Amino acid sequence: MGQKKLIRFAAIAGFPNVLQYPKDMKGKWAEFFQNDNPITLELACGKGEYAVGLAKLHMDRNFLGVDLKGNRLYIGARQALDAKMGHVAFLRTQIDKIAEYFEPGEVSEIWITFPDPQLRISRAKKRLTHPRFLRLYQQFLRPGGYIHLKTDSPVLHGFTKKVIDMYGLTLLEEIEDVHAQMQIGPELQIRTHYEGLDIAGSNRIHYLRFILPTTSLPHLDTVLHEQIRTEELK
Repeated sequence: MGQKKLIRFAAIAGFPNVLQYPKDMKGKWAEFFQNDNPITLELACGKGEYAVGLAKLHMDRNFLGVDLKGNRLYIGARQALDAKMGHVAFLRTQIDKIAEYFEPGEVSEIWITFPDPQLRISRAKKRLTHPRFLRLYQQFLRPGGYIHLKTDSPVLHGFTKKVIDMYGLTLLEEIEDVHAQMQIGPELQIRTHYEGLDIAGSNRIHYLRFILPTTSLPHLDTVLHEQIRTEELK
């Protein structure tokens, strides 16, 4: 591990706005933030650009960036501390363990911003809009709570639209090319480091906003995988 990473890992261990694999946090986030404001998660937050950016727009909400890589979390956490933004914090953990940290209804909104699209079909279950993750989100996201996906990956965008259709989710908004719009809201104007890189080479940013049903998702995962294998191998 490089010297810079070691320094950052040591630093976040003492940051009051970074929790690393905390225990017994369910139902205690109001106490942590010292208010009862709604909580928004940024999943796979990387350097936390969206968590910090959204917090600048909404002082009446709490924001929690979630990622496993502590050296990246350091950047957003440092910015939030320097700006004295007490309504922003970071949770270091695996996304597949996210339901262990929240009571039902404790989270109001989720942003998924430029996650790894997991392009190999064999790794489709690791896509953060895969039904196995959506079932986790259902355990703590309040009914009607928005899920936002912003990605430059046409594969992840198309996959998520298929999931929305197959599993009875409610699509509220879709923008095929965010930066081609004459006007976009301030939330979509926030740019992450990865957004600027255009790793997918599509030169296009996709956006979806949808909500989950209150009932259990149907057991269509095998059918889903058969369909994406056929489509994505073309």
